[in-house]
Amino acid sequence: MGGGTLGRVGLRVATGLILAFIYIPLVLVVVYAFNRSGTSAWPPSGFTMAWIATAFANTGLQQAFLTSVAAALGATVIALILGSLASLAVARYAFFGRETISFVVILPIALPGIVTGMALSTTYASLDVPLGLLTIVIGHATFCVVLVYNNAIARLRRIAPSLEEASADLGADTFQTFRYVSFPALRSALLAGGLLAFALSFDEVIVTIFTAGGVKTLPIWIFQSFRLANQVPLVNVAGLVAILLSVIPVYLATRLSGSVAGART
Repeated sequence: MGGGTLGRVGLRVATGLILAFIYIPLVLVVVYAFNRSGTSAWPPSGFTMAWIATAFANTGLQQAFLTSVAAALGATVIALILGSLASLAVARYAFFGRETISFVVILPIALPGIVTGMALSTTYASLDVPLGLLTIVIGHATFCVVLVYNNAIARLRRIAPSLEEASADLGADTFQTFRYVSFPALRSALLAGGLLAFALSFDEVIVTIFTAGGVKTLPIWIFQSFRLANQVPLVNVAGLVAILLSVIPVYLATRLSGSVAGART
């Protein structure tokens, strides 16, 4: 067996081990959500759908789920508006401090969540803003903007500015040019960025702890219930829901970005 073959085999083994390390714990959460005994013990004692029905009937879990969806939707809307506007400004206009603005927009996702949470909590306290759903949405939007911005600016850099210039030459104003030229070209990139923003916001816990006050999102509910023995079956079901509402948007965004890139090559 040659060195090249050994290298390929070693690479495949390493890849398999890494994937197993990442995904086996997620698979266990899914399996335990259907475990008849309601415990996180291996092997499962049997298969049942009863815990899913019990979880759906749990008022606290229902409210936490709806709060997470509302927060994720709100953060996604804000991210779509601010991210698309920022990307258009940076990609289409030359002005002093343009690169600095790009850096400032991207920075929040690179900061530790605990630092962002502390900063937001301190700011809210200084402004006497009561903690709740609105503060969660604003906190999540600070880093969700990055996902929309990165997708949108990458797309704008592949679109010739001459298309927008031609629209202006034909008499279209700025809004008409955006509506009929820029937005159709950006639509799939914004959709992909919005899906990623929703997934990131839905699962966020560190920033949420600092900005939620008495409001419980699904990740906070899981965090608080994880050590309670009588809540283990519901926590497993909640984990399954969280996995699905994270994986599905990311998968759709990846497929969307991949299909668009393939169509343009």
